[in-house]
Amino acid sequence: MLLNFLKKNKHALFALYIPVYMHFFTWLEARNDVSFQPIHCFIDDIIPFNELFVIPYVLWFLYVLVVIVYLYFQKDHLEDYYHCVITLITGMTTCLLIYYFFPNEQNLRPEAFAHPNILTDIVQFIYDSDTHTNVFPSIHVFNAVAIHVALVTSPRIKKIKWLRPASLLLCSLICLSTMFLKQHSFLDVIAALLLYLLYATLIYKVIPQWKKE
Repeated sequence: MLLNFLKKNKHALFALYIPVYMHFFTWLEARNDVSFQPIHCFIDDIIPFNELFVIPYVLWFLYVLVVIVYLYFQKDHLEDYYHCVITLITGMTTCLLIYYFFPNEQNLRPEAFAHPNILTDIVQFIYDSDTHTNVFPSIHVFNAVAIHVALVTSPRIKKIKWLRPASLLLCSLICLSTMFLKQHSFLDVIAALLLYLLYATLIYKVIPQWKKE
């Protein structure tokens, strides 16, 4: 039954990357026998902590899942799905390699919250679940931008005018949230954006053009 499903839905095989990614990311998070390079710039000191940004930060998980599932079921435009997941996989794998060869960390998290509330409780849960290491580049930012572009370039979505600015707003808030929650340095965000531009150019433009020649 499973084999029959995979034969008819070969694009579902990309899901096999998730446990592989989680295994290596968890392993990297547990490392404590290497010297971590602190990532910091003066802009980080200007950006204040704001727990309200935990809302878009958490929405990232739903954002990524919903868009991938939507693209998965676009049987008549599967190239959009392939472009998206290939971009995600190459970017996330590159980040893991960077974390391995260039161990890095950030020391931006506040020692205590000035006004404890339900949102800071969620932030503390995130802090407890996610170490302050392996931050450059930001996978959170890379995936958010990749998902936004994949969504707004989808032929069906182009007809829904309100969805494109809504997605851009959410994507922007997610990127900002990584800095306002002190999960990432401004440098992590810039590195993620540059990495996305590199792979988006290759996957969306260079490779398709190369195939035509």
